[in-house]
Amino acid sequence: MADLMRSLAYPLRVDRGLAEMRQETDAGRHVDQMLRQLLLTDPGERVCRPEFGCGIRRMVFAPLNESAASLAQVTILTAIETFLPTVVETDKVEVKFRSETIEILIVYRLKTSGERRLLNLEVGV
Repeated sequence: MADLMRSLAYPLRVDRGLAEMRQETDAGRHVDQMLRQLLLTDPGERVCRPEFGCGIRRMVFAPLNESAASLAQVTILTAIETFLPTVVETDKVEVKFRSETIEILIVYRLKTSGERRLLNLEVGV
């Protein structure tokens, strides 16, 4: 039997039945969680790793135009390539501004298995 991957689930939560922190054992869902953490963390937010993060939430208040969407796309791609280069290979990053929401689509492959995955994320005010 193969060893299971184990990590804390994100967002952190308690499994009341087991009275312990909920764990994630699926590698694909774990990488999804890693991407969400990267996108939703502002640089400077982590004390021991101040350079980590993408700062995408700050872009919610950017002008709703193609330039801002292109900047967000490059920012996301750069953050993924900087902080998760051994984990994922990014195929596509698409960013759309809708009113007070940023819609993000990331198509990527897991480097461990080659599995192609999709992450849809909406970031709003």
